[in-house]
Amino acid sequence: MKNNLRVLLAKKRQKVSDLAKETGLSKSALTALYYERTKRPDIVTLQKVADYLGVSIDELLTPED
Repeated sequence: MKNNLRVLLAKKRQKVSDLAKETGLSKSALTALYYERTKRPDIVTLQKVADYLGVSIDELLTPED
């Protein structure tokens, strides 16, 4: 599963540290998600990120080919 976190943050001109501050999620967890190192991200984490970015989880995630 790939994610669009990089693209969505870039569009908003935000950093992972901004996202961590606003959502209360750990920077290390968000960095792992950003660099697609997380194999199975937690649904609560994904929902908080999607809510902050104003997108659905479907828009945040992209299935791999």
